[in-house]
Amino acid sequence: MKIWVDADACPVAVKEILYRAANRAEVLMTLVANQLLRVPPSPWIKVLQVPSGFDVADQRIVAEVSAGDLVVTADIPLAALVVAKGAEVIEPRGDLLDRRNIQERLSMRNFMEGLRSSGVETGGQAAFSSADRQAFANQLDRFLARRR
Repeated sequence: MKIWVDADACPVAVKEILYRAANRAEVLMTLVANQLLRVPPSPWIKVLQVPSGFDVADQRIVAEVSAGDLVVTADIPLAALVVAKGAEVIEPRGDLLDRRNIQERLSMRNFMEGLRSSGVETGGQAAFSSADRQAFANQLDRFLARRR
């Protein structure tokens, strides 16, 4: 089992939780980004820098992920692709996405995208909060405990 992080838009607080968890659980984690990332020195943490471009990081994660892996992303289309390969997803706000709920989330995302493209103001997400950080940490702990 590996952890893959869609790192370009991942909140710093979530990355810090992931650094500690990867070291504690001794699980290989790879942060995939199209920019240079600074990470703490660890045999469990790697950075994979990909070229700039639309969905280049997403495509690399899909190519590398295996069944049983965990992907951290807020990108629902990416989540759907990795879930189809047998991985699970935790969003930075702590929601777990898997085969049971990914189609519902993808349908809702597509519906909202259709509204926005037709000019309807749908608002945005609230700012990332300490409750979101705690929800992510709790979900990650549950995932890692199941894998032990």
